[in-house]
Amino acid sequence: MVNPGKRMHSLQALLALRHGPGAAILPPEITRIHLDFARKWNAGHLGPRKFWRTCLPRLKYWNPAIPVLVNRSDDQAGPATMSIYFRQASSSDSPSITEAVRSMLPLAQQPHSSITNEHPAPPPEEGERVVTIDMKNVHSDTILNEFLAKTGATPVHPTPDEQMEMRQIEDRKETAAIDRSIMKNFIDNKRQEERMLALAKQEAEAIKAANQ
Repeated sequence: MVNPGKRMHSLQALLALRHGPGAAILPPEITRIHLDFARKWNAGHLGPRKFWRTCLPRLKYWNPAIPVLVNRSDDQAGPATMSIYFRQASSSDSPSITEAVRSMLPLAQQPHSSITNEHPAPPPEEGERVVTIDMKNVHSDTILNEFLAKTGATPVHPTPDEQMEMRQIEDRKETAAIDRSIMKNFIDNKRQEERMLALAKQEAEAIKAANQ
């Protein structure tokens, strides 16, 4: 039997991944997404970094078939850009020849996320168009809103059952916080009593020694 605490912890992690900023289903004409920004948060890269940390995991969860590549560099003065690639309306729904060839390459030779500016955003392939978002000096919420507007993504909302589970998790958090506070007060009082007893014992021993 699964421990209720472990089950609740797993459920909390799943719900946090499924719902929140970035939980959205992208339209089928989006072929891939590319993010370019610096490794550190300063000099205007805090918003892109937060979007990457908080929103991107949910986007990838709901859109597992869409490749997402994150290219970071040490250039804090450089740009922070998101490139969204769309399949042209006139092109076939099937992958392009270039895309098919790329998927056949060995894994080590395929474009992948990098922290050394190894794979900057490529130009659109035949049958693609690209839309960009300037993320530098922009709050992550604003980046997300512009992303949703430009992609036409459909936000995902919790079902009634998930809302109930989320409320249960919040209730457990509140109960746990109260329990921790009670336990802390108990431990603090016990330690205070022990210090007072130790001090009283020292004073009694000092009086005894003085009277001998």
